[in-house]
Amino acid sequence: MGATRVDDHSGNPFAALVADPLRFRAWYDEALPRIYGYLLTRCGKPSLAEELTQRAFIRAVRARTSFRGEADPVTWICSIGRNLLIDEVRRGRRERERAVRIAEQVAVGESDWERFERANAVTTALDALPPDQRLALTLQHLDGYKIREIAAALRRSESATESLLTRAREGFRRTYEGQTHA
Repeated sequence: MGATRVDDHSGNPFAALVADPLRFRAWYDEALPRIYGYLLTRCGKPSLAEELTQRAFIRAVRARTSFRGEADPVTWICSIGRNLLIDEVRRGRRERERAVRIAEQVAVGESDWERFERANAVTTALDALPPDQRLALTLQHLDGYKIREIAAALRRSESATESLLTRAREGFRRTYEGQTHA
């Protein structure tokens, strides 16, 4: 491990702190409960607050060169955690909305029980897909995204996205038909 040059972190106290493992560890031990407490009061779930705290620290360390020093590093990391929490809430809301749309897309003439069973079969078939296939399929069929938009969201080429969607539809069909014909 080479020596860190003094001028590597001029003007960036957080980057300098991260570069010194002993100082960073002492600071981390003091900052961790503050950031965790901040997130826990906002989400109310200890496991989620722990995960968000960890992710916020990781993002802060990775983005240490972008710290401008206008606020205390703890405040900066809390804002990173708050943004992660907002993303988490949005993701949960979208998933609930998708589940409602799936249930609403069933045939009108079905009984409540038949609609319930069909919605469960759809959810089970989606859950059986790998995460990238599930996301691509729901973006296309539930959110109405075009191939180009899905490719951009997944950071793939359009042809790779089309292949992914083909595999997703085949996997969904196999699982769904296996449940409804059982």
